Amino acid sequence: MRVLVVGAGPTGLALACGLRAHGVPVRVVDRAAEPATTSRANILHARGVEVLNRLGALGDLPDRAQHAIRITMHAADKPLATVSFGEVEGNQLSALLVSQAEVEAVLRRRLAELGGTVEWGRELTDLAQGSDGVTATISGETAHADYVVGCDGAHSAVRKLVGIGFPGARLVDQWLLADVDADWDLDRSGSSSWFARDGLFIAMPMHSATDDRWRLMADVEHVEDDVLAQLRRLLTERTGRTDARLRGATWTSAFRIHRRLADSYRAGRVLLAGDAAHIHSPFGGQGMNTGIGDAENLAWKLALVLQGRAEAALLDTYQAERRPLAEEVLRGTTANTKLMLAGGVVGRAVRNLFTRVANLDVVQRRGTWLASQLWVNYRKGPLGSRRGPRPRPGDRIPDLACQNGNRRTRLHAELRGRWAVLANQEIATPLGDAAVHLTPAHPRDEIWLVRPDAHLAWRGTNAAELAHWLETTLRTGRADE
Repeated sequence: MRVLVVGAGPTGLALACGLRAHGVPVRVVDRAAEPATTSRANILHARGVEVLNRLGALGDLPDRAQHAIRITMHAADKPLATVSFGEVEGNQLSALLVSQAEVEAVLRRRLAELGGTVEWGRELTDLAQGSDGVTATISGETAHADYVVGCDGAHSAVRKLVGIGFPGARLVDQWLLADVDADWDLDRSGSSSWFARDGLFIAMPMHSATDDRWRLMADVEHVEDDVLAQLRRLLTERTGRTDARLRGATWTSAFRIHRRLADSYRAGRVLLAGDAAHIHSPFGGQGMNTGIGDAENLAWKLALVLQGRAEAALLDTYQAERRPLAEEVLRGTTANTKLMLAGGVVGRAVRNLFTRVANLDVVQRRGTWLASQLWVNYRKGPLGSRRGPRPRPGDRIPDLACQNGNRRTRLHAELRGRWAVLANQEIATPLGDAAVHLTPAHPRDEIWLVRPDAHLAWRGTNAAELAHWLETTLRTGRADE
């Protein structure tokens, strides 16, 4: 076995799909008895949509999800602002309101198409590293892998077994969450939130066959035994509405918001991704998207190492590129949480002022762009560059129109498990069949090398310099500028 993936959530499944797309054998285990049916995360922003598309795993999610997400914020029963997360680079990259369970389902289907599967009810209990790999104990069985990746969430067994620290702090008191079937006349084309003196109440429409499913959330000091009854009371107290009838809940939960970041994403042949490496406030819906991004970044690097095309030093670039992003997401979601839950006269005044400013189109466009994660770049990382014309090495390349031979195509559709060389003429590279040659729709004098995760690796005019760059970079894990 080349790679053992522990955890079959969105991150683990995306990683497994990415590795299989590169032809890498992978084993996926999860201690749960079966796939989750509860929704948990429920927003897929543009970056997540784009990654699933590159994995061939987007499926029919856009047809079943709600697009152009918006939330109307109220003070008591008075609307303050309506904030929209609109389209980014066209409607194909709008955010989707879709449950994590549905995202996981399309990823499992894609994994099956690629020849993989998930082993349920299999718990990792021990790890031992050696010079040639990792020995894992899984539900009493001993298994050997070249690499192990922990995608097993906030309480990651992988992280604990290799002794990687996970420092952080609790942000707020407890939250109630329930997916309920409800009768009321609230607009289902967007979400709603209400600011009250004692806390926040949120209602988000969820996909269901009868169009009456809602996710309700509220922060509380104490959790009562009957979560649904507590939410019924808070709904009336915090929103002022008396017309809502909550018929029943398909899922209820109580949780605390923490912010934590792993000290390291790698310990030898063991790596972390997703919630095993970083957790933060759910405000902004960044968790699932960040984890899926981790998976795509790591997959092509692991594949190159396992195929003998790169040295293990390339794996250090995974942390160098992705951990700074997690730090930025943690800062942003923490700030949003503190703002939304501001207490006291001054805090509430600042929050109400902010929500009114959020009505401005320029603010909403900026908010959509920030939430999308399409701005993510790796210029400051060991494979990037902060010099030269844009796009620079490390920058994301949009889904450009191209030609593959005589066939019209798009860049991202051709990247699935491959690099892309964009040039007017055929260019040979040390990547061999791991790279596809594409002719850009708008011819240019330069050669562009695009990574499998759609970030620019190199640009120039000399094919020999490209070959040298690749050989140096894949050996040292650092771009030779």
